[in-house]
Amino acid sequence: MSLDNLLGISLEPIKSDPLTIQRLMEAAKRNIKDSQITAVSNENRFDAAYKAIMQMANAALQANGYRTLTSKPGHHQTMIQTLPNTIGLEKETMIVLDALRKQRNVADYSGDLVTDSAVSECIDHAERLWTQLNKWLVREHPELLG
Repeated sequence: MSLDNLLGISLEPIKSDPLTIQRLMEAAKRNIKDSQITAVSNENRFDAAYKAIMQMANAALQANGYRTLTSKPGHHQTMIQTLPNTIGLEKETMIVLDALRKQRNVADYSGDLVTDSAVSECIDHAERLWTQLNKWLVREHPELLG
């Protein structure tokens, strides 16, 4: 499915804004750093890494001229599931990121504890997405990097 097929359903067109992209990337970098602070709980570390993933997925969508319709449910899922279309993320990696989204929902809405391995996996994927998104932005949209 193309991004245009999601217009009006879960996406809307926007004009890409370099300042917004830069702010999202800076926020993602801060959240990745925060996720590595071992003095806080696994839940907070996981949440910070997950938030970084969402900020980067949002930046990828916006760099392509779209944003999610946040008034409709499922905007986190949409941001993750469009990464293969926005930056060419491998489908297998997108499936893992979507599983992390589900893990975050369980932790947030039922109070489940987050394991050390889940924290490590989320941080690892946030760092890898950071690298891939930066390379993609440099190659495809250097004008958005400032």
